[in-house]
Amino acid sequence: MADITKLEAELWEAADELRANSKLSSQEYCMPVLGLIFLRYAWGRFKRVDEQIDAERAKMEGRKPPKDPVDYTAKGAMYLPEQARYDYLVNLPADKDIGKAVNDAMAAISKDNPSLQGVLPSTYAELGNDILREVLRIFNNRALDEEGDDIIGRIYEYFLNKFAPLVASDDGVFFTPKSLVRMIMNILEPERGQMLDPACGSGGMFVSASDYVREHGGNPSESMMYYGQEKVDYNAKLCLMNMSVHGMQGIIKSGDEANSFYHDAHDLEGKCDYVAANPPFNVDKVKWSRATDAGRMPLGVPKENKKGEVSTSGANYLWINYFYSYLNDTGRAGFVMASSATDSNAEKQQRRKLVESGDVDVMLYVGNNFFYTKSLPCTLWFFDKGKPHKLRDKVLFIDAQRYHTAVSTTLNEWTPWQLKNLSAIVWLYRGELDKYAALLDEYRTFAEGCSPMFGDEASKLLDLQGPEDFKLAYEAMLKHIEQRKADSKAEVEALPKREQKRRRETLSKEAETLEEASTVIGDAVWLTEKFGLGEYTDIAGLCKIVTRSEIKGDQEAGKSSWSLTPGAYVGVPPVEDDGVDFHERMRGIHEELLTLQAESNDLLEAISKNFEEMGL
Repeated sequence: MADITKLEAELWEAADELRANSKLSSQEYCMPVLGLIFLRYAWGRFKRVDEQIDAERAKMEGRKPPKDPVDYTAKGAMYLPEQARYDYLVNLPADKDIGKAVNDAMAAISKDNPSLQGVLPSTYAELGNDILREVLRIFNNRALDEEGDDIIGRIYEYFLNKFAPLVASDDGVFFTPKSLVRMIMNILEPERGQMLDPACGSGGMFVSASDYVREHGGNPSESMMYYGQEKVDYNAKLCLMNMSVHGMQGIIKSGDEANSFYHDAHDLEGKCDYVAANPPFNVDKVKWSRATDAGRMPLGVPKENKKGEVSTSGANYLWINYFYSYLNDTGRAGFVMASSATDSNAEKQQRRKLVESGDVDVMLYVGNNFFYTKSLPCTLWFFDKGKPHKLRDKVLFIDAQRYHTAVSTTLNEWTPWQLKNLSAIVWLYRGELDKYAALLDEYRTFAEGCSPMFGDEASKLLDLQGPEDFKLAYEAMLKHIEQRKADSKAEVEALPKREQKRRRETLSKEAETLEEASTVIGDAVWLTEKFGLGEYTDIAGLCKIVTRSEIKGDQEAGKSSWSLTPGAYVGVPPVEDDGVDFHERMRGIHEELLTLQAESNDLLEAISKNFEEMGL
C-alpha cells in the first residue's frame, strides 16, 4: 500500500508536468499517461514470465523450442515485441524521436492483439520528446512489477479523482478494492466457462478470476471466456488494456449499447456460468419504460415513480435481477451491493422470490472504509443455482465488519490470511472439510518457517495440531517479540551515537518481520478457536446458517420482511468480562465527574470575576 501511494504521487508529478507543458486537456493527457503505465506494467509481467520460461527451458534436454507468444499468455502475461519493451524505450539515444517510438510500440502491440485495435493511445508525438522522456523515467518504477494487483484500475481511479472528480463520482462509479474482488472469487470458485461483468469498469473482476483459476492449476486463456459491458468508453479501454497485460482475452462492449439498464449487449440471459460485478448502486434517473422493455426481471418489475423513473432502491434491484437472470442452471453470481438493499421494504416481494428459490447462498456484510475513495458499508451477495440439495433450504450469513486490517485511518482491507479465514467459514458451511484441513496445513508450514526467528520458543511452533497449540505458539511469539524489543533498546543504547541510527533501522525491520509472522499465527488462533480442526458452528456476531423458514419469519403477524441483512441473524459478539466490578467502576466514574464539575464551577467563577474587574 505504501509503495502504491508513493507511486501515485510520482504519477501525479508526471501528469502535472504534462499539464503544465502541453496544450492537452485533462481527458486528452489522461489516456496517454495511462498508456505509459500500461506499457510499464506489461513490461514488468513480461519480464517475470520470461524468466520463468527461461528457467523451464534450462531444464530441457536437447534442442530448445523457440519461445511462442502463447507461452506468455498461459502464464498470465502479454508477449511484447522488442520495440514495445519498456527498457528499449527508456534507453533510446537522446537523438531518437521518442514520441514516434512510443507510437510504434503501441502499434506493434495492437497488431499482435486485435482486441486493442483503436484502444491504445497514439498521440505521443504531440507531447514533445523532453517531456515524454521525463515521464518514461518517472514511470520506470518497481511498484509496477508487483504481481496480482489491479494497478491500472487503482491508478485510473486516482487520475479520475485528480483530473475529473465529476466523472469519478458519476453514477457511483469507483474502483473495487482488491480484497473485495478476491473475496468474491474465493466464494464463486471459477474453474471454466463464461463469466459476465455487466458493469466491468477497468476489468478487475476478470483479472482476479484469471488469477484464481491459475492459482488452482488451470489455464484461464483456455478455460474461461470473459464478457463485459461498460457504458463509459474510457473504462472499457482500460479494461481491454488491463486484460491484455494479464494475457487474457475477452469481449468488452461500451457506449450506449452497453448500458446494462437498457441492453443485454452479449445476449447472455440464462447462459453464464459466473457473474461477478460491482455495479454503480443507488442510481437514479433510470427510465422505467426503457428498463422494463429490456426485460431480464425474473424477480419482478420495479415500481414507476411520478417522473417515469425507477427509484434508487428499485435500480439496485434491477442489478440484482440482471445478475440472477444471466445465470444458467448451475451458475454462480457474486456482487457488491448497497447494504440498504438487504431489507428495503419496497422490494420485499423480490427478496421473497429469491429466498424461496433456494438459490441465495451466502450474504457477507462489509464494514466502512473498504473502498479506496468512499467511506460506506456494503454487502457481498452470492447466488448459486447449482447448490446441493442439503443446502437449498439454508443461507450462510457472515458479518465481517469487526474482522479486517486497518491500512490507515480511512482505509481497511482483508489480508490474504484473513481472506482465507473468511473463505474457510464458507468451506465448512459447504462441507468442504478438505479445504479447511489444507488451510491448517498452510498455517503449520508457515509457523515452521518462522521457527528460526523465535530462538528457544521455536519448539512451540513445531507441533500445531489444535486450537490450544496455535494459541500457545502465538503467546510464545508475542513474549519473544517483547523481550527482543527490550534487548534491542539496550543494544542500541550501548553503541556509539554515530552507529545508533543504522542499528535502530536494522532492528526495526527485524521487529516488523517478527510482528508480521505473529499476526499470521494470530489469524490461525482466530480461526481455530472458533472452528477447531474443522467443525462449523454458529458464532455470535460473526456467522450463522439460517433456514428459509427463519428468513420468512412470522408472515401471518405481518412481521416478515424477508430480510437478507447478516446482522439481523448473527447478532452481536458476547462482551468479554474484563474482571472489573461494574458498581465499583461506576462509583469511580461518578466521583471523577463530581470533581470535574467542581473544577468547572471554580473556573467559571474566576472568569466572571475577571470580566467584572475589566468592567464588562
